[in-house]
Amino acid sequence: MGKQNVSIDYMGGGHAQGRVAKAIATSGGMSPSEFRPYLDKKGRPTVVAHSGGDRLDKKNWMKVYSDKAVLRKDEWKMFDDAVHQVAEKRLNGIEDLEQAGLVHNIGDGMSFTVMEWEDMGDALEAEISMDGVTRAQNSRIEFGMNYLPLPIIHADYELNLRFLKNSRNRGQALDTTMAERAARRVNEKLEELLFTDKEYSFKNGKIYSYLSHPDVNTVVLDNNWDDTAACSPEDIKNDVLAMKQASINKHFFGPWKLYVPTNYETRLDDDYFSGEATGGGRGRTIRQRILDIEGITGVKVIDTLPANTVCLVQMTSDVVRLVRGMGIQNAQWEREGGFIQQYKVMTIQVPQVRSDQNGNTGIVILS
Repeated sequence: MGKQNVSIDYMGGGHAQGRVAKAIATSGGMSPSEFRPYLDKKGRPTVVAHSGGDRLDKKNWMKVYSDKAVLRKDEWKMFDDAVHQVAEKRLNGIEDLEQAGLVHNIGDGMSFTVMEWEDMGDALEAEISMDGVTRAQNSRIEFGMNYLPLPIIHADYELNLRFLKNSRNRGQALDTTMAERAARRVNEKLEELLFTDKEYSFKNGKIYSYLSHPDVNTVVLDNNWDDTAACSPEDIKNDVLAMKQASINKHFFGPWKLYVPTNYETRLDDDYFSGEATGGGRGRTIRQRILDIEGITGVKVIDTLPANTVCLVQMTSDVVRLVRGMGIQNAQWEREGGFIQQYKVMTIQVPQVRSDQNGNTGIVILS
């Protein structure tokens, strides 16, 4: 089995790029259920369609007979369970955003091609008076409109109909390996969006990462952390303190997560003091010493970070959040006029890395 190719389709500004995005854009937006036809108990192709109104109300959904379907409802559940089990094994950066509650749900992502958001300048000032009547400085707050493309991240796999029929005849469980691999690739691509050194542009919107955002704060790395001859554990601690101070200088006071590249992982497990021991046990590691720094709540290794590049991120919504239009799920997709039935693991979500109008952000890069 080869490695699935992961595609990122973009929509925004009245334009679409990619086969999936174009299909959704030309249809005026589609419900995810339209990609999930199933065979009902009588063998009839069926989809669950939204009839209007509140999407959270089950009364506003109805069964509609479809043209084609291959999987039964319980077979869809098997593939969904496989995908969700992989999705629950989240990668470090996305997991941190979710655990910190930094997720902005926009509802039906299929119906939106771009998210508009405002930033504002820090114009107002407070006054001190005894009567509370004195008017504060009447500075006008300036708002700026920004546009965030909403990508569809998807990976394809095919279902062999002969194997499907054989599993049904034998009463065997379906092989969900390909669906699991596709889900893993989609997760990896989403994580990559956080730590890539590239920016993704589509029409009048851009998707930035922690590294590619133009306003990130930078600190110069004097010696590579994995160079044990040139860089001491104390040097590493001082580098982290310098990053923390750079964030504070921009009025971002934590809490922070520290992300390091793969080539630094084992160095962080070295003893902070050579031969240190407490109570007959092993002393603190460099990693533990970093975690002693006030405000740093985690140190994680990111495989996609470039070597000798360290990233400090304040975990608040004014710095970063995950914009989610559709969680990871399975979908059926036709190819060659329906002759070939393909399946996709797909999601609509993207990290939104932010700064204020003065170019201040709580992200610091050491390199």
